[in-house]
Formats: sequence, structure tokens, C-alpha cells
Amino acid sequence: MKHESPIVRRKSRQIMVGNVPVGGDAPIAVQSMTNTNTLDVNATVGQVRALEEAGADIVRVSVPSMDAAEAFGKIREQVSVPLVADIHFDHKIALRVAELGVDCLRINPGNIGREDRVSAVISAARDRNIPIRIGVNAGSLEKELQRKYGEPTADALVESAMRHIDILDRHDFQDFKVSLKASEVFMTVAAYRKLAGQIEQPLHLGITEAGGFRSGTVKSSIGLGMLLMDGIGDTIRVSLAADPVQEVKVGYDILKSLRLRSRGINFIACPSCSRQNFDVIQTMNDLEARLEDVNTAMDVAIIGCIVNGPGEAKVADIGLTGGSPKNLFYMAGKPNQKLDNANLTDDLERLIRDEVARRKEEEDAIIARSGS
Repeated sequence: MKHESPIVRRKSRQIMVGNVPVGGDAPIAVQSMTNTNTLDVNATVGQVRALEEAGADIVRVSVPSMDAAEAFGKIREQVSVPLVADIHFDHKIALRVAELGVDCLRINPGNIGREDRVSAVISAARDRNIPIRIGVNAGSLEKELQRKYGEPTADALVESAMRHIDILDRHDFQDFKVSLKASEVFMTVAAYRKLAGQIEQPLHLGITEAGGFRSGTVKSSIGLGMLLMDGIGDTIRVSLAADPVQEVKVGYDILKSLRLRSRGINFIACPSCSRQNFDVIQTMNDLEARLEDVNTAMDVAIIGCIVNGPGEAKVADIGLTGGSPKNLFYMAGKPNQKLDNANLTDDLERLIRDEVARRKEEEDAIIARSGS
């Protein structure tokens, strides 16, 4: 089922976070953040690598102290994915990680302190081609904005962002992206929609402190989905009180559902009913677990009976329709062979991996021909 996304994306200035373009016509980047102690270099490196393996384009690391800055430098040396350093208040930390090879600084210029300190950070970023991410959160709005608005609102988030943007504008620094995050979906969406029309810089989307795996996934999918449908958003982070690797997987699932990114298998599966001719739920659980390592974009339809099965299988790359006495396996929309229930998951995994390998060989041959 190959269709272009109907979404028309907001035009934005493109910046580079390491080797990853953000904004413009670049693919929407998927980000996550480590939750290890940054001082534990080995644990943090391990988590960054796990996030990269899951498909993270960019990883953020909290750097709350100078000791953490030195640890960040050691982490930077051992991983290849672009790293964002999350820094508050102490401009010296920002200056140190800039020296150590950070790919982006997540700061709020307004909380760095005196003008000379802000200027020093901006100069370091400019000299090393390091972009800045302004990150506004409803939970940490400036006290005067809290007094002005009484409580966090979309307007308060935008006003906070514009204050920080004005500081960068005064220093003629334009390589930045902005996030406006709240845990409340409507506030977040309203804030991004308002800011999107006021600046040209890329926007980093997220519903902050969204919750646990299930509730946070739902809340993030709704909020980010509303904005992405509007064409708003150049990079996303799904914030979950869960393993950060799950954030990356959910992020890709959101983008795949809107046809904005392709990575791994897009499963189409029925919820199952008494008509099913095999255990759809168990089969799906097993396939998802076994095929997590597959990065090739592919539609696979797993349907338990012949009501919707043939129709879904015909428009998928690979399909299975439940049948009696055997199930019908489709390849490229056409019936290919019959599979019985005894070894169904094993057979499906083998056939899917065979197709992945065939496509890889085909891609390698095309690359070889183009290079000759």
C-alpha cells in the first residue's frame, strides 16, 4: 500500500544537528533522551547505542554539572549518533561541551544569566557551527509569566519562547529550533500552531511528561498527530515514563501512520474474532518480537479470515489470510502458497526475512551499478 502522504509541511529554515538535517525538506527526525546517570559513562554509552539501533536520529543527554560535562566528552567519543546536551543556568557547562564536540545545545538563553554569559555561549555555538534548541516547558515558565497569566497557557508558552528568540535575534544567531511543551494536549497544540506562523526556524515537537507507556503513547499520538497533520513539526520526541527505546519505536509508528517516515515493518492486523482460523494475537505478538531488527520498510497484513483478508493481502507487500484447512500466503498481492497452523509463525518469519534479503540484494545491485 504505497501512497505519498497528503500532508503539506510548513516551510522552515534547515539547520544541521551533527550530520542530521532538521527542517526544510529533510525527513522528520526522531529523538529520544537518555535516562542514565551521565556520570556513568558506560551505562550512558550503552543506552545511546541502543537508541541508535532502534532508529533514533538524535539523542539528548542531560549535563547538569561540570563533572557531567567531562563525562559527556567521553560519551561523545564512543558514539556516532548526534548528541544534544541539555543544560540549564551554568553557561560554563555549555562552553565546555562545545569544546568537547556537542552537536546541539539545549538551553534557554534567558536562564543563562548576564548578557556577557549569553554572548559567550552564542559565540561558541557560532564558531563551531553548533545549533541551539530553545526548550520551553509549562512546568518551568518564568515567574513573571506565571504571575501575568496565573497558570500555564499557550500564550504564556509562546511569549516565553519569543523572549528567548529575541535574545538570539539580538546576537544575529538564527541556527536554532524551538520546542513548546506541556503535558496538556490542547495547550501544547495551540502553542505550536501560534508560534509556527511567527518564526521560520524548525520546531521540535513533544508532549512533555506524557505519562507511562500506554497513556503517554496515546496522549503523544493525539497531540503530535494533530500538529503533524497540520504540517507542523521537523523533529519529534515521544516522552514516556518507560524505556527510552520505546519512545523511538512509538515515534516511528506515529510517523509511519501518517506516511511521513518509513522504517521497519508496518503490520496490518485484524483484532481477531470467532471467524479466525489461527491465533492472530499470538502470531502478531511473536512476529513483532522476532522482527524488531528489520529496518526495511514493508507492509505485512495478518488477517484471521477470508472476510477482509484477501483485500488487505492484495495491497500489502506480504499478506496472510486465514483459511481452512490451510491459510493462504500472498506475495506482492498475489496468492503464493498455503501455510498450516503447526509452524505458522516460523514459516512467516522465514518468508518475510527471505523477502527482506531479496530486497537488500536488489538495493545493493542498484548501488553497485550506479557507482560503476
